[in-house]
Amino acid sequence: MTDDRLDRMIRGADPYRLADLDGADQELLEEIMSTPDALPRRRRFLVPLATAAAVTGIVGAAALFAPGRDTTQYAAPAPYISIAAPSEALVVKAAEENPRLLITELGWKITSVYGFAGASGDIFFANGDRSMNITWYPAREYDGYYRDRLAVSAPQASAIGDWPGDVFTYSDSDFALMLRPRDGMFAELRTGGTWTRAGFDALLPRIERVDAKAFLAAMPPEVVTPDKAAEAANRILADVPKPPDFDDGTLLTFGTNDPYQFGAQVTARIGCAWIAEYQRADRAGDEAALSKAQLALRSSHNWKVLKSMVDEGDWAEGFWELADKAAEGRIPQDYRSSLGCD
Repeated sequence: MTDDRLDRMIRGADPYRLADLDGADQELLEEIMSTPDALPRRRRFLVPLATAAAVTGIVGAAALFAPGRDTTQYAAPAPYISIAAPSEALVVKAAEENPRLLITELGWKITSVYGFAGASGDIFFANGDRSMNITWYPAREYDGYYRDRLAVSAPQASAIGDWPGDVFTYSDSDFALMLRPRDGMFAELRTGGTWTRAGFDALLPRIERVDAKAFLAAMPPEVVTPDKAAEAANRILADVPKPPDFDDGTLLTFGTNDPYQFGAQVTARIGCAWIAEYQRADRAGDEAALSKAQLALRSSHNWKVLKSMVDEGDWAEGFWELADKAAEGRIPQDYRSSLGCD
């Protein structure tokens, strides 16, 4: 998630306020969430929890609430599996879309990963007070980035194996290796922390290009790889009201992501669909549908996935601010770019 996108989302944030509707809000929200399924779903009361989900790392939290009310009186659907997992062939194909680089030297750990559903992605490694970020970009953007780096320093030839590139020096401890376009994309490796040029050069031979299965196998267990996306999405959707005619399959298209980024992607898609439903209902004069959309957007303050993200970044706060405005009919013109709506 880019800083620019988050900046647009959180600009001019207002404190969240939700009026007490004497239970009518919960009744309507349950109506939204009780869409027909092939198998009936049992309901259960949720109480505040502080445990992490085993697969996604998402933290369980309180049930839906209104100010001044006991949260235990609000019912929500129990978790259920409705999205089928993709085939192994699709899982491997998703990883094969990108050149895959891993640091093989002992002591280096993957701390964050995002993307790899197309020609872009980020993976972060750390070892003590040193870190390395590898970013993939579409090949068409190479010339622009290369010209930009020429303003940093003169390029110095280097490579990862047989993949050539150029090192640019930002400072005595900050270096970037920009690899030349290959297979429709290029990659840039950027240091962070306490580095020397000698240390940087010494690590480069320990960075290897691996096949898709090895790349996926190297991911930490909490990372949502394509084979885990269905289960991770279903855990999130357990207390998130889905918009009418929402295509669950779109939640399997995000590539490989840490839990924070996966949660942001899922809630962005849900937010886009609810705002679109609000706009449709408003144009049609459909008051019932309009009320459902408003309540669904306001309920986002209590979605477990967003509450679990508060301490990690600004996505939840930015989403809530945008959702509140949309529920009030003050939909920002750039909401689609803010949420990354397709």
